[in-house]
Amino acid sequence: MQPSFLKLADGRKLAHHLTEGKSPGVIFMGGFKSDMNGAKATALETYCVKHGHRFVRFDYTGHGESSGKFEDGTISAWKQDALDIFDKLGAGKNILIGSSMGAWLALLVALERPEKISGIVGIASAPDFTENLVWQALTPAQQKKLLEKGQVLIPDCYGEAPYPITRALVEDGRKHLLLDKEIPIHVPVRLIHGTEDNDVPWQVSVTLIEKLATPDVRLQLIKNGDHRLSEPQHLFSIALVVKELLDVYKNVILAE
Repeated sequence: MQPSFLKLADGRKLAHHLTEGKSPGVIFMGGFKSDMNGAKATALETYCVKHGHRFVRFDYTGHGESSGKFEDGTISAWKQDALDIFDKLGAGKNILIGSSMGAWLALLVALERPEKISGIVGIASAPDFTENLVWQALTPAQQKKLLEKGQVLIPDCYGEAPYPITRALVEDGRKHLLLDKEIPIHVPVRLIHGTEDNDVPWQVSVTLIEKLATPDVRLQLIKNGDHRLSEPQHLFSIALVVKELLDVYKNVILAE
């Protein structure tokens, strides 16, 4: 199925798939170098369609079928993409589901639009990854090259072509760091992380629990789970967590 495009005044075209349905809606935010056609996004779409909930998946600029170049991307730019999708397509209340970098962006969107968020699901959450997992992992020689040349190439752990990390990405990321202070989010948050995640250690999710203001936060560790968490059993676990947050919302509405 061909995507639709959200065309913005500055020329960006954000590819997306929107399925209409009841509130709360579910918005999926993918990871760094991922697109909206991955197993998690499509499995969650199937779940939401089956249960009648509004669902949105989309590509950031420089990703998938959206406009722009990947190497021009920054956290600020991708946050703006997420906010534009949220504001234009996220009718009513929404549950945000973020995978890896998408979890960081989901938290940033929730801080900007708290009145429209009913819950957050973080899958292999990677807040602050540009600093803690990229910059600090570079060798001194790589850091020097990044500062002088503007980018370095990083080997892809999945055997694909090396990809660029830019100075702009790292320096812009510092404007959005979350783990150095309390995060004033007050909706239910559910985190899922694999114990064998070689990209983002599961301890990042533990730190995130400590920083979130909400008392309603839980972490589910998946034994032997990798970063992608795209196997059928992993998708089932994610769907159960989404169901829980949808049920929490329904029970709150009934109690009012």
